[in-house]
Amino acid sequence: MQRAAKTCTSHEVHTGTEVLTSYCEARYSCERRGLGGTMMANTDSIFVGGGGEGYADAQQLLLKYANRHGLIAGATGTGKTVTLQILAESLSNAGVPVFMSDVKGDLSGLAAAGTESHKLHGAFMERAAKIGFSDYSYDAFPVTFWDMYGESGHPVRTTVSEMGPLLLSRLLELSEAQEGILNIAFRVADEEGLPLLDLKDLQSLLVWIGQNAKALALRYGFVSSQSVGAIQRRLLVLENQGAGDFFGEPALDLEDMFHIGADGRGQINVLAADKLMSAPKLYATFLLWLLSELFETLPEVGDPDKPIFVFFFDEAHLLFDGAPKALVDKVEQVARLIRSKGVGVYFITQKPADVPEDILGQLGNRVQHALRAFTRKDQKDLRAAADTYRENPRFDVEDAIKEVGVGEAVTSFLIKKGIPGVVERTLIRPPSSQLGPISAKERRAIIDGSPVAGKYETVMDRESAFEMLAKRAEAAAKAAEEAEAKEEQLEAREREYQTGRRYSGTRVTRSTSKTTRTRRGDTVTEAFTKSMMRSLGTKTGTALVRGIMGSLFKAR
Repeated sequence: MQRAAKTCTSHEVHTGTEVLTSYCEARYSCERRGLGGTMMANTDSIFVGGGGEGYADAQQLLLKYANRHGLIAGATGTGKTVTLQILAESLSNAGVPVFMSDVKGDLSGLAAAGTESHKLHGAFMERAAKIGFSDYSYDAFPVTFWDMYGESGHPVRTTVSEMGPLLLSRLLELSEAQEGILNIAFRVADEEGLPLLDLKDLQSLLVWIGQNAKALALRYGFVSSQSVGAIQRRLLVLENQGAGDFFGEPALDLEDMFHIGADGRGQINVLAADKLMSAPKLYATFLLWLLSELFETLPEVGDPDKPIFVFFFDEAHLLFDGAPKALVDKVEQVARLIRSKGVGVYFITQKPADVPEDILGQLGNRVQHALRAFTRKDQKDLRAAADTYRENPRFDVEDAIKEVGVGEAVTSFLIKKGIPGVVERTLIRPPSSQLGPISAKERRAIIDGSPVAGKYETVMDRESAFEMLAKRAEAAAKAAEEAEAKEEQLEAREREYQTGRRYSGTRVTRSTSKTTRTRRGDTVTEAFTKSMMRSLGTKTGTALVRGIMGSLFKAR
């Protein structure tokens, strides 16, 4: 195989859509591979399994419609992970990079070839023969491992600014009032030139907003200190969950996920999500952010012969559980428009009902594994799932969804002119890569030898909002100190001046006579008045006069 066309550099991806457009077009010049590591005559589709009578009819996903999105659903233990694995293999062979999250750790097996010593080798070969998969063989695939915590893959980071207030509000589960303050924070950061890169930047900015709430209220409305405090507490919880590692630099360069190898195969990006699943909101928000970045970064390509990129969203229900309408609307908009940018999005969940109806209606390619209908709600969901398929006169779809075994599914793929194909009971083809996880040693060797090794491992901490606000506070404190010192000097001079006014300047002579006492004719009132007049020149006397005069005017 000839080497694929040269990819863009990291800098070029962000310089404009022209370079990206050329980059996307260059992908089509790659020679395509077939399945299982061998060349196949049919390069415009990928083989999913066998359906029809005796499972002899090939069930294929047409590459030109692979960006029309899809759904992989089914109860736990019915074979969704293997379906995800074989789709990733086939897309990689077709020169399409993919992204997927590895919730259980099983998908790391994509990096290693299956072996004849595996306990299911015989069953795999038997199934391959039954469905007419004559080119079946074992093969390893190009995998790059990612991990938000930087333990089981290359660190994945983004900046607070790139995440934006909408997704961050969703992540923090903020109220409407708190979300409003977060929007104020982002606006102030833009206007004041304060880069928001990591959590400490946002935390320090919120402190500044709380301290300047009265001034900001004139322009943006009331800023509650209680709401600011609530946001700070949510950020603390997020930090304790490990999200502090996610926000920062170097931020993820999307180009590093679009690599195509010398053999023309697309890179399979696997996110280690086993630990991340303990913070489901963080997991769902990260995937939604990545999808939004793809949407905002990639250029329009119309209807390509094959996708530019395919995104698998595992545990999709976590995205939509309790999601505000604004967020669901954003996902719907992205799903509707991103296909024209050559990106296919596939949601993986247990029930189709986990996905909102407006989004579900845009998922043209479907693989439905078995559903269990134990409750009335389960039965209702089962009927709803069956009603979405184009009927097949050979069997009842609802019954088929209940009856299909492990590794079998009810499938429907888009055919000519984007029309949904007739539903079929399909035996899913066996994987070419290893079924199950690879060892920690094998994983480490792949991480150390990947194209992005060393690029994201060292954290950068350049000057941003935290440092800038600290400098401003330091400068303000210094200015206040200097002003206070000047004020003290002025007060000292004033005291000296006032003290000087007490003396008449006449030299006092020594007298042997006794101190003159108050004249017999002076009343107590006169003596008090004279004493008071003598003190009027002092600071205390001046304050006293102000107090008396003020009292008189108030009395009126």
